[in-house]
Amino acid sequence: MARFGSGLVSGKFVDAIGERLTLGFGLAMVSVSSLLCGVAHSYWQLLVFRAAGGLGSSMFSVSASALLMRSVNNAQRAHAQSIYNSGFLIGGVVGPAFGGILSAISLRAPFFVYALTLVLASLTSLLYLHEKRLGKSIKNNQSTEDRILLREAIKLKPYQIALVVTFLANWILFGLRSSILPLFVTSKLHVSTSLLGFGFTFAAIAQASLLVIAGRLIDIRGRKFGLLVGSSFLLSGMLVLITATDQWSYFVLMILFGLGGAFMGTAPVSVVGDLFGGRGGRVIALYQMAGDAGMIACPIIVGYLVDRFSYRIAFEVSTVLFLYAIFLAFKLKETRAEFSVTFKE
Repeated sequence: MARFGSGLVSGKFVDAIGERLTLGFGLAMVSVSSLLCGVAHSYWQLLVFRAAGGLGSSMFSVSASALLMRSVNNAQRAHAQSIYNSGFLIGGVVGPAFGGILSAISLRAPFFVYALTLVLASLTSLLYLHEKRLGKSIKNNQSTEDRILLREAIKLKPYQIALVVTFLANWILFGLRSSILPLFVTSKLHVSTSLLGFGFTFAAIAQASLLVIAGRLIDIRGRKFGLLVGSSFLLSGMLVLITATDQWSYFVLMILFGLGGAFMGTAPVSVVGDLFGGRGGRVIALYQMAGDAGMIACPIIVGYLVDRFSYRIAFEVSTVLFLYAIFLAFKLKETRAEFSVTFKE
C-alpha cells in the first residue's frame, strides 16, 4: 500500500529530475529501508521500515519503466520489455533460494545482503545510465513541451484498456495465485507444502521459457494479439481451477498461469509505451498503480468471498471479472504503428 500510495509522487520525481536520478535515489531508499529492517527489534519496527521502502520501490520501478520505454522503438518494445521482465523472474527464483541459505546463518542476514546489492544497483544506475553513456537520442530530463500530462492520457481509450487489463491480470497472477490459491490447494486438494512449491516452480519455468518468445511475437503480431493470447491462457487456468479435484489440476493451472503471465506482463505495458514512449512519469505511475491495486484488492475481496461463501464462488466471481479483460482485448485498436513479418527485424 505504501508503494501504491506513492506512485504519483514517484511519477512527479521522474518529470522533475529525470529517470536516472529517480532510479538511483529510489534504489538507495530501499537499501536503507532493508538495512533498518535487518536491525529491527519488534514487529512494528519491521513493518514501518519495510513500508518506508515503498516510496523507493515505486521510484525505481516507475523510472526504470519510463527509461526503458524511451530507449527503444515500437518494433523492439515488447521484446525489450520481456527481457527486462526476465530479470525480475530470475531474481524471484534465485533470491528465495539464496535467502534461504543465508537464513540458516541468521534471519537478519538476507536484509543486510539485500541492502548491499541495492547499493550496487543504485551506483550502477547513477554512473552507467548517464546521458553521455546513453547517447544523445535519450534525454534524462524531459522538457515541459515534450511531457504527456495525465489528464490528457486518461482520455485515450487504449490507455484506459491497459489500466483495466493490468488490474485484472494482477488480480489473478499476484492477488489470487499468491494468497488464496495456496490455501485452497493445501486444504481442499490436500497438496503438500513441498508440492505447492513445485507448482510455483513449474509456473516460473513455463513463464521463463516463453517470455522472450512472447515479446517477439507481440512485436510481430501486435499488442492486441498478445492480450488475447495471454488472457486466454489465464482464463483457461481459472476454468481448471474452478473444476479442480486433484493435485494434477493444480500443476496444469499453474503452468497455464505461467504461460499467460509471459504475455500479460508484456503486452499491456507495450501499449502504454506505444502511446507515450515513456514521456510522462505520472502516466506510467498510474499504470503501475493499477496493477498494484489488483494485487491489493484481490486477497481482501476474494478472501471475504471464501469466508462468506466458498472457494468455488470466489473463483467463479474472479473468472467472471476476468472475462472483461478478454472483452477489452477484442475492443483494443492496435497501437503498434508497423508490423514486421519475420523475427529478423
